[in-house]
Amino acid sequence: MTRSLRGILLTAATFASVWAMAAPAAPASAAPRVYVRVAPPRPPVAVEVRPVAPSRRHVWVGGYQRWDGRSYVWVPGTWNLPPRRHAHWSAGHWRHGRSGWYWSDGRWR
Repeated sequence: MTRSLRGILLTAATFASVWAMAAPAAPASAAPRVYVRVAPPRPPVAVEVRPVAPSRRHVWVGGYQRWDGRSYVWVPGTWNLPPRRHAHWSAGHWRHGRSGWYWSDGRWR
C-alpha cells in the first residue's frame, strides 16, 4: 500500500470515528410505538407482595401488564436504586390512541 493511500484511509477512519462519537444518540422515545387493539386487563386484585428492600435507598417499582405479541403478561415489580438523590419513580402506563393501546414507559423524575 502506498504512503498516500495509507494516509487517506487513516484520515477517513479518523473522521468516521470522530463523527460517530459526535453524532447525538436517538432518544428512547424515537422507538416506534406498538399498538395493541385489545385493552389491557386491570392489575391483579391482590396487592403485589414486596420482598424486603435490599437497602433503605432502594425504591419499589411496581409490576405492570406487558404485551408479548399474543396476550398480556404480568411483570412483577422490583426494587431499584434511583439514578440520583431525591429521584422519584413515575410508573409506566397504557394509553389509548386512535390506533389502539400503547405503552408509555415509566421513568425517573
